[in-house]
This record gives sequence, C-alpha cells and structure tokens, in this order.
Amino acid sequence: MNSGVSLVLVGASGVVGTKIIQLLEKRSFPIDQFLPLGNSTVGSSIELNKKQYKVLSLEDFRPTKGQFIILSAGSSVAEKYARQFVDKGCFVIDLSSNFRYEEDVPLIIPEINGQILKRLSQPSLISNPNCSTAQLLMALKPIHDKAKIEFLNIATYQAVSGTGKAALEELHNQTYFTDSVAQSPVYPKQIAFNVIPQCDIFLENNFTKEEMKLVWETHKILDPNIQIQSTCVRVPVFNGHSEAVFFRVSKEISREEIIAILENSTGIKVLDDPQQGIYPTPVENASDTEDVYVGRIRSQKLDGESWISMWIVADNVYGKGAALNAVQICEELLNLNLLK
Repeated sequence: MNSGVSLVLVGASGVVGTKIIQLLEKRSFPIDQFLPLGNSTVGSSIELNKKQYKVLSLEDFRPTKGQFIILSAGSSVAEKYARQFVDKGCFVIDLSSNFRYEEDVPLIIPEINGQILKRLSQPSLISNPNCSTAQLLMALKPIHDKAKIEFLNIATYQAVSGTGKAALEELHNQTYFTDSVAQSPVYPKQIAFNVIPQCDIFLENNFTKEEMKLVWETHKILDPNIQIQSTCVRVPVFNGHSEAVFFRVSKEISREEIIAILENSTGIKVLDDPQQGIYPTPVENASDTEDVYVGRIRSQKLDGESWISMWIVADNVYGKGAALNAVQICEELLNLNLLK
C-alpha cells in the first residue's frame, strides 16, 4: 500500500465509526484526504492521525471518482446514497444489511471469500456481513474445509453495543439508576439483569430477522447446503458477542485436530483449558480486540453422527463484526490497485 486514497466515512461519530477511525490509525491505512460525513453531527470535530477534521454535511457532499466511501449509518442512508456514489466512480463499503442479499453485491469476509474482490474491474458496492455472522464463519470456515458442516445450530448472546449508543445508555441507566429500570425505549423489555430472546423484528416464520441473517449470510458466504437453526438473544453486556455453536460434520474429527486447525487459522485465537478456567468471555476478550476467540471445544459421536460444539467470542464493534472487517476490505481493494 504505497499511495494514499481519498477516504470518506459516513457516520464517523457513531459507535462503529469511531472504531473505524481507531483502526485506520492503528493499521497505518494510507489516506491523502479524509472526509467525515454526518447529518446531526455536522460541525463537530473528528480526530484522525492527530489532525482535526470537521464533520461535513452528507446532504451537501459530492463524491469524486476514486474515493473509498465507508457507510456506517444504517440501511436508510445506504439505500439513498450507496448506488449513487458507485455511479460516480467510488468504491462503497456498506455496513448495513440493506444490500447483503442482493445477487450483484458481494458480501465479503476477506479471510473467507476475499478472492471475489479480485474479480472487480470497476468501482463497486460491497457489503459488510452481520456482526454475528462474521465471527461465526471465521471459526467455522477452517473446520468446514476439513470436514463439511451439514447441520448447524447456533445460539447467540449479543451485547447491546450492536444496537448503538442509545442501547448502551439504556443498559447503563437501568443498571445504575433504579428509577430508570422500567424504562425501555430501545428494547421491548428491560435489558438490565435480564435476557431478551429477540434481536430485531419477528418474521412470518417466527424467527427474528437477526436469526435469519445468520442463515442467509452463511449460505451466501460459506455454503448454501448447510442446514441452520438459530436463536439470537440480547444480553446485559455492553460489548462483545458470544455464540454457542453445535454442528454436525461429514466425518469424524477429534478435539485435538479441531484445536490444531483453529490455531493455524488467521484471525483466530484458541482459549481452551476449561479445567484451568480458560475460555473466552466478552469482558476479557472483546474490548478493542481484532481476533475471534474460540473455547469450550468438544467433539462427540451421537447415534453414529459426528458433532462438534464450541463457544465463540469477538468484539462486535471494533473487531470482525464491523469496523475491522470494513477496514480490511479497504486494504484488500487498495492492494489490488483498482484505483487506476
């Protein structure tokens, strides 16, 4: 990555936007021009690489050819602007779910299907996967390569940071101010001291949209033949998603083999010595961390079938679920020298 780019960040003041800025600095992403955009935050100040930038109006912004534009502002903003920006000659990386399931929009986790980016010959719209999907598939892909996953059952335990700043404030207020416990403007039920078996809206099949995202995105990114059941639960954790995963594979594979596979996989850290209390948790392993952490790994035979169980934890904002994956996509695009 020798030459810098013009990088536009929509939603620079948001929960994910601030983490993207931290990663751009940490990873020394080459930027010639930085343009933070917003609506309600216009005029506020954003710092990048020890320089101050004023947040500019998204409404007034006019893109120029060759810019990288990261959209971290939700589906309505993506729907209005994403394809317009691509038409102006920009590469657009969208973190919302708005375009993930459209055939002409690649849904990318660089370590898994980053080769799709090599096929791009012109400015394009690229989708970032759901936070739960990203950490899940990072752990499953290397195992799937060795022993095909046939059936997957997953339960997620999702932190409130996945819903945004208002959700973080709601958990804080309900936890520390007793007169606010009954107030739940963000979630359908009290989140403090509780678990809510609902992330996003319910669909006609009685699964939530968040649960179906795991199905749709796993099929698009990894393998459409995997049968999947999912339950997504919101828990009173500020940051870091956890997942209990149970899956049937095509051939027997031992716990020791699984650990070896994961330890040799990019972006994965194995923490698995339960007798010594070693396993990942959000508090310990999901605070501005880039890796996906895996523990509680078990392999067993059930009625002649080979099953694997494990526990997955990752930072859903800073890490693979959002900011890191978006920055990595930009890095891949820059390495491919597509801005000629």
